[in-house]
Amino acid sequence: MTIFSKIIAGEIPSYKIAESDLFYAFLDIFPLQKGHTLIVPKIEIDKVFDLPSNYLAEMLVFAQPIAKAIENSFHCNRVSMLTVGLEVPHAHLHLIPINEAKDIDFASPKLSFTKEEFQAIQATIVSAI
Repeated sequence: MTIFSKIIAGEIPSYKIAESDLFYAFLDIFPLQKGHTLIVPKIEIDKVFDLPSNYLAEMLVFAQPIAKAIENSFHCNRVSMLTVGLEVPHAHLHLIPINEAKDIDFASPKLSFTKEEFQAIQATIVSAI
């Protein structure tokens, strides 16, 4: 069982943004930018393009209002969508607010927030959906 499956099952706490029958969205606790959110399918499949076709289509539909909420909540030019997938063997989509390409450099130092700051970011996004 991956760490993402444990988060979805409620075994590990998360800063939940949204949930559906197929997906779970939560804040990345090692974010590149303020508002960095992960979209994770509730089925445990390693690679995003190994997901069933209906999951691939629905993932973008599920992500759209979240991305719009992130874009409206934080100063950014756009919300980038990445499927790096190397750190956890469970398909997932990164939604990251960016102003320039260097904002999505995974080799950059990650941001650090307190529990209260994460809760404020979570509340901001959730209220904008």
